[in-house]
Amino acid sequence: MSLSPEQDLSGWKGVPRPERVTLEGRYTRLEPLDAARHGADLYGMAIAPGAEDRFRYLFETRPADAVEFAAWTAQAAASTDPLFFAVVDGATGRAEGRQALMRIDPAHGVIEIGSIHWGPAMARSRIATEALYLFGRHAFETLGYRRFEWKCHNLNEPSKRAAQRFGFTYEGLFRQHMVAKGRNRDTAWFSIIDSEWPERARAFEAWLDPANFDAAGLQKQRLEDFRRE
Repeated sequence: MSLSPEQDLSGWKGVPRPERVTLEGRYTRLEPLDAARHGADLYGMAIAPGAEDRFRYLFETRPADAVEFAAWTAQAAASTDPLFFAVVDGATGRAEGRQALMRIDPAHGVIEIGSIHWGPAMARSRIATEALYLFGRHAFETLGYRRFEWKCHNLNEPSKRAAQRFGFTYEGLFRQHMVAKGRNRDTAWFSIIDSEWPERARAFEAWLDPANFDAAGLQKQRLEDFRRE
């Protein structure tokens, strides 16, 4: 239901916290992060050529070795906020990335997707788009959240472009929002709210339909075009 600022929310009772459940899609599934099950795949992704760039805007640094990464993975798997999930390719069973539900605010119905590390196999793929869609669907349709956020370093142009492609609305720049890795971070804020989600969901579902891809796996119509329709 679309809510205007004037509407009465006195009956609002909040929403539940997300739990460690598997979210199934057509091309991928999101599994609660497990060090034993996903650690080797994610470590290989973390040390792959070019991975340095992917760690530039993450809060953690690229692991020095397998021991350091195992310690990080065990700590991340035990966390409830951020709540980490591995992004598993449904065709191969490999974990090709990870992402988290974070800054979880059940009292106000606000939740964020963050700590995203999508490996090279996910670049410009159906897996990445579906991984985002599964989080949004879970937040809005299963748990009843009112607001789904995306935030990133303002210098992270690929992340800002991704947010806009996925249908998030740019809300502004939080200047000097935090100190990250010894440097200032101005943070760009984006969101989708509950009244917008049905339209966003229809576009995601139409884009993800196998009929939208040719024999080589290339899209026939862009996600943005489905939203305009």
